[in-house]
Amino acid sequence: MARSLNNLAAVPPSLHTKALVEKQRAYFETRVTLPLHWRREQLQALDRAARKYEAEILAALKADLSKSPEEAYLTEVGNIYGEIKNALKNVKAWMEPRRGSAPLVIQPARAYQYAEPLGVTLIISPWNYPYQLSMAPLIGALAAGCTAVLKPSELSPATSGVLRRMLGEAFPAEVVSVVEGDAEVSQALLAERWDLIFFTGGTQVGRVVAEAAARHLTPTVLELGGKSPCIVDRSADLEVTARRIAWGKYVNAGQTCVAPDYVLIPPEFKGRFIDLVQKAVRSFYGADARTSSDYGRIVSPRHFERISALAADGQIAFGGERDAPSRYFAPTVITDAPLSSPLMQEEIFGPLLPLVDCPSIDDAIRFVRSRPKPLALYSFARDAAVNERVLTETSSGGAVANDVCVHFAVEGLPFGGVGESGLGGYHGQASFDAFSHKKSVVKRPFALDMKLRYPPYGGKLGLLKRFL
Repeated sequence: MARSLNNLAAVPPSLHTKALVEKQRAYFETRVTLPLHWRREQLQALDRAARKYEAEILAALKADLSKSPEEAYLTEVGNIYGEIKNALKNVKAWMEPRRGSAPLVIQPARAYQYAEPLGVTLIISPWNYPYQLSMAPLIGALAAGCTAVLKPSELSPATSGVLRRMLGEAFPAEVVSVVEGDAEVSQALLAERWDLIFFTGGTQVGRVVAEAAARHLTPTVLELGGKSPCIVDRSADLEVTARRIAWGKYVNAGQTCVAPDYVLIPPEFKGRFIDLVQKAVRSFYGADARTSSDYGRIVSPRHFERISALAADGQIAFGGERDAPSRYFAPTVITDAPLSSPLMQEEIFGPLLPLVDCPSIDDAIRFVRSRPKPLALYSFARDAAVNERVLTETSSGGAVANDVCVHFAVEGLPFGGVGESGLGGYHGQASFDAFSHKKSVVKRPFALDMKLRYPPYGGKLGLLKRFL
């Protein structure tokens, strides 16, 4: 095409994306992305860009989600600096071939696992943590030696715009490019052949992404969601438990993929737990959370209406105040919601916390196991054996004992889902691995060519049994 990729506003999305993918693929095929020095240069450029645009990023997160600078730095900006630093420190070691063991029958031989970049990749990021969930997979792509096209969510336009300017300044389009737009643009991107698609979002759209990827047999990393439960044992420190659950639930106004979705609690503890959650909320946000600079807003009118509808299931123990024009929805606890209601069937993704009567740990484990596997699970007990039993007898993408959400921040642990909550993981070396193909390699000399493996095999069975 004669016109520049930066001047394609009037071009249909399908033509725009096709030209961009072709440009990135031609660049990748030059093999310039393979050396360590290229990867380090890209990571350093990303770090410089992030620091230069930090103030704009914080302002954009305030505009999109009403995040305070402190919350935005804590949950989005700060950990990206840590991820980049970790990648720069360790990418050389990650690139080194990993030794394996070769069986005696093929000796002398050396076995390795080589990590090679998958190639031209697509990253589709969500609106709830629009900066952090765009940048973290991008770090993995660049460390692995891949190129990347980033599609931010149109529901967080301010952050999307900053990412476009920031990454457009830091990288040529053939290395990293940001494509903005609505569902039509996403569909055009998904129609192309990629070497990896990294998607963060809801399960329903995740199925669409997986179906599109299957047409080209494209590997995917799907970071989805689900209803992440909290199990509260009778031995738990109820005040600390309530405070930690309240923080994890109401940060970002509940719009967090690993937020506590509901609480399984002995019925006799429920009243005190409600009081303690309300106490924690007041200590966080004051008597009226609407006046707190630390409490966010619902991202869009459509999501506000969806949460309002969910709040009608069950009894509001406290909270429930809302204001549609400003998209404010107060921190809310709900009891007695029917288990078949949308509140207890759908991922809430908002500041509603349902409580479910659950007399025993046996009942709690059965309840969790009867539902789709969640992205996260939280167990609270002073009795370590109780927490260990919950961790052993349930399945979830990740889990935390006596806290919530904090596993997401551990760089050395892969983060991801299982079953309907996702496929694959990332963070730290897991991000590098997600964007790499693990190629098995065996190296042999010409000397000592054992005849044992060659026909005729008559009379060799005893030797084969010894060597294999």
